[in-house]
Amino acid sequence: MSPASCATFPDKDVAILLSTYNGESFLPAQLNSFLAQTHEHWVLHWRDDGSTDSTVEIMRAFARQAGAERCVESPSSGPHLGVTASFLTLLRENIGAMAVAFSDQDDVWLPEKLRCALERLSMAGDSPALYCARQYLVDQNLHAARLSAPHAGTEGFPACLTQNIANGNTLVMNNAAAALVAASREPAGTVHDWWSYIIVSACGGKILFDDRPQVLYRLHKTNLIGRYQPFHGRALAALRRGSAVYMTMMRRHAMALLAQSSRLTPEARQDLELVRDGLTGGIASRITALRCPRFRRRTYLENLLFRYWFLTNRQFFAAKPRGVATRKQPHPTAHYQKTKG
Repeated sequence: MSPASCATFPDKDVAILLSTYNGESFLPAQLNSFLAQTHEHWVLHWRDDGSTDSTVEIMRAFARQAGAERCVESPSSGPHLGVTASFLTLLRENIGAMAVAFSDQDDVWLPEKLRCALERLSMAGDSPALYCARQYLVDQNLHAARLSAPHAGTEGFPACLTQNIANGNTLVMNNAAAALVAASREPAGTVHDWWSYIIVSACGGKILFDDRPQVLYRLHKTNLIGRYQPFHGRALAALRRGSAVYMTMMRRHAMALLAQSSRLTPEARQDLELVRDGLTGGIASRITALRCPRFRRRTYLENLLFRYWFLTNRQFFAAKPRGVATRKQPHPTAHYQKTKG
């Protein structure tokens, strides 16, 4: 992708938000990819979430290389908060930025990533807008690239309650969208990218999905989230897990939105009430909710499984099903590195 493929954006700083946790193995490649961005006006804001390896030393050495004004350590750095709280802390510390870009510690950005994101966001004007894109899925050595799934045409509300298409390693928000997320109250167990996508969608913001890949998404053999599997492998894994974790997270997202529904668009509130009734009511309410044409997943087979789970949903939500993470739980490094939905 050449620089000519994206229009010139005003020379304003983007806040790159990086939460680190025992990332010494792959951090240097990601940091170097920031330096290679064709949009050079960025400031890296980072906080460490309790690393015990050389991550902090790597970050501070990068600050000496790039300049202290371009690599700023958060005053909250150090205590372990967990991945979602750590990223949202960074976001709330930087809501004055022209745009914010989430970054995972173990991927590699392609040079045009920021420029292309800002080009698309500029078309939204002052309206809240969230940009996300496809990725090249690569192994831990950045080899064996495969293109991630397309999602253009399937974004928005209430589809965002069924599936996250806004992978955090590609996500960039303008100031208006970042302010919406910063002012929201996220539910336990969510992840920062999915919650950002949900809030911006529900509040009437624009979701801009770029079919051009912008990131080398590094997959590890030990990833708990983000491991590459062919479709039949993903389907079998979903069937083995069952619906409990999936439906519980949907209910948490829906109930969190209901608690702050005054900020939602009238259309989103109407759709959300249908979803709420389907999650808490009987079979007739579930069928009514599923008649909403936007309440669906991307592919036919994914949608078929989702509808089956939604229709057979029972009131099992009083106790937390096994496998639903909470913010207070410690997490392994691999889980922290890959939070894509």
